[in-house]
Parts: sequence; structure tokens; C-alpha cells
Amino acid sequence: MTSSQQTQSPALPLEEKSVADYLRDNPDFFLNNTSLLAALQVPHAVGPAVSLVEHQVKVLRDQNSQLKRKLMDLVHVARDNNRLNERMHQLTLGLINATSLEALLDTLRENLLVEFKADTVTLRLAGLPEARARECAVDIFDTDSKELNHFEAFLKSSRPQCGRFKQEQLQYLFGDQAQAIESVALIPLGPKVSLGLLAIGSREASRFHPGMGTLFLTHLGELTGLLLADHLATDALAPG
Repeated sequence: MTSSQQTQSPALPLEEKSVADYLRDNPDFFLNNTSLLAALQVPHAVGPAVSLVEHQVKVLRDQNSQLKRKLMDLVHVARDNNRLNERMHQLTLGLINATSLEALLDTLRENLLVEFKADTVTLRLAGLPEARARECAVDIFDTDSKELNHFEAFLKSSRPQCGRFKQEQLQYLFGDQAQAIESVALIPLGPKVSLGLLAIGSREASRFHPGMGTLFLTHLGELTGLLLADHLATDALAPG
């Protein structure tokens, strides 16, 4: 045995990180070693091994499919937003052109039920005499009502809330229809819910949920509140 053989150390295996770092720093490596590229085999969980090139092609195809799905999702969202904006525009025109409190409330209900596919709509308004409330087909919003204790968070935030509500909340909002309602969009009317509330009910549990955006509902509440304030003031001055 020669002295050189005695002093020679066995080659240590390269660590995966070192190999990965080297390939990352030398992206032309496989261009200069095409025979090695063709000979590499990548284990496949559901079948025989495939070449590195085939594996890369498959990865790229999968990524392409994912990007296409994401793009189609964005297209669908954009189309839905366009339809929502158009319906909101038509609703806005209808509300502005309403010449009486009854016409305003009827326009709001009809649009929400027909154009926005709501299953039921409830309006509770403050400051209306009971007889006038019956004429307008609305319920009274009484700030002293003990039932409002179930809506403490909503009243405090004065912001729209969406999701599945408790049975006592549903009973206050929808009365005899409460059992059929699975999800709700609750909208404040007027500053600090001073004019009342608008409740939109659905038989679908996923129709309104806490994670959904509330920009449309906020705008609807603000618009309805402003128009309601004018009509309520005019209504109060009208001769009995």
C-alpha cells in the first residue's frame, strides 16, 4: 500500500442542500450535461419513474392548470361584480325616483326579492305611528325593546352583519318565517341605527356568511337611510 493510498480519505456524500445550492447557482449545468439530464429518473408515486424533463413538463402543466383556474375564478368574480353593480345602479335609480314613503319601501323590497333573489325582507323603522307602519308594511323599531339585547354587537358597531343568527334574533327579525331562514344580512339604517334596520333573509345557509364583503350592504344602508330620513320627515309633516 502506497503512502498516497494510506492518506487518501474516502469521498463524503454531497448533502442535498449543497447539490440544490450548486444547481441553483449554475442554471446552465444541465445545458452542458445533456446526457446526464436524459439519464436522470424521478420517482413517481403512482407509477414508474420518469425522466427529469418529463417531470418538469408535468410540473409546468400542473402550474399552468392552476393559473388557468385562478384566472377563470377572477373572470367569474369580475362578471358577478359587474352584474351586482348594474343591479345596484337600477335599484338606486328606483329609490331616488320614489315619490312617497310607501313607494320607497315597495321599491326596496321588490328589488331585493326579485333582482337580488332574497327569500324575505324585513324593515323595522323608528318614529312611525303603528297605523302608518301597518300602511307601509313595516315593523316598529323600538330602542327600548328588550329583544334588542340580542343585537348588542350590531347596535354598537352600526355596521352590516352577515351569517347565521340565533333563533331569538331570527324571531325578532322575521316572525313566522324565522324557522325557514338559514342566513341573514342585517343592515343599519341611519347614523347609529337611529332610523331602524333592514334584514335580508335567505333559506341558503351559505348565502350570507361572516367572511363575505359588506361594501354593497354598507352602500345600500347609507343610501336607504338618507332617502328614508327625507321621506319620514315629509311624512311627519303631512296632515293626518
